[in-house]
Amino acid sequence: MTRFLFPLSAMLALACLGAARASAEPIAVVAAENFYGDIAAQLGGSNVTVTSILSNPDQDPHLFEASASTARAISAARIVVYNGIDYDPWMEKLLGAAKSDDRLAIVVADLAGKKPGDNPHVWYDLAVTESFAKAFTADLDRLDPAHKADYDKRLETFVQSLQPLKDKITRLHARLAGAKVTATEPVFGYMLDAIGMVSRNMPFQIAVMNNTEPSASDVAGFEKDLKTRTVRLLVYNSQATDPIADRMKKLADESHVPVIGVTETEPPGKTYQGWLASELGALDQALPDQASAK
Repeated sequence: MTRFLFPLSAMLALACLGAARASAEPIAVVAAENFYGDIAAQLGGSNVTVTSILSNPDQDPHLFEASASTARAISAARIVVYNGIDYDPWMEKLLGAAKSDDRLAIVVADLAGKKPGDNPHVWYDLAVTESFAKAFTADLDRLDPAHKADYDKRLETFVQSLQPLKDKITRLHARLAGAKVTATEPVFGYMLDAIGMVSRNMPFQIAVMNNTEPSASDVAGFEKDLKTRTVRLLVYNSQATDPIADRMKKLADESHVPVIGVTETEPPGKTYQGWLASELGALDQALPDQASAK
């Protein structure tokens, strides 16, 4: 029997080639929400492939149910990103069912020190977004040190891209700090806080967010704020349909209280930065002549 002796140098060359191909393979990332997925794609560039689970603008995120394809994507991911604090509890269940020692998980709310019961819509806080971007880049550097310089440069570019949003918030704060506002849900709450606006009717907002019925007194208080124009603006979650929230929107229109719609997922065709800029622009246009309430 003739044996074929493969030269050691050739074996080493093939081994190196295999390692090069492995390192060149994009890092699989799964994001529970598409705005985290968008940011991940901006930071990772061609070195990542991103799957975003919640991306349908017509879907109520609170009513989402995971599918088999979602589970498969998570099982193959090297990095998983989700919001946390009960906004996407299905992610924890899926991760528990597909455990992996090689997978890295980023819980964005944990980066901000948030806990269950806090407003879960943390992506509307630019400081939290920046913390996520830094944590994600650190994970990329760890998994793919060969491209660390590229990842770090993209992080710098991303942080710089948030500055126009910060500048817009500063200008709105100078004009609108102290102004009273209400909302059907606390989706835009962190942004309203950054602007310095005073958000009213929180028990109503939280009840609607949790798909429970607001109390009669909470409904009456909300209606009174609109009818008397105690509030200058109504922020409406245009992505979640709720009869009582729709009723408040109609009452706001009848009372000539400006209404702006916000969403819980990034709209198609927009980046995270463009999405927030659009909503801040809508708020600015809705209150063009309002001066600070201070």
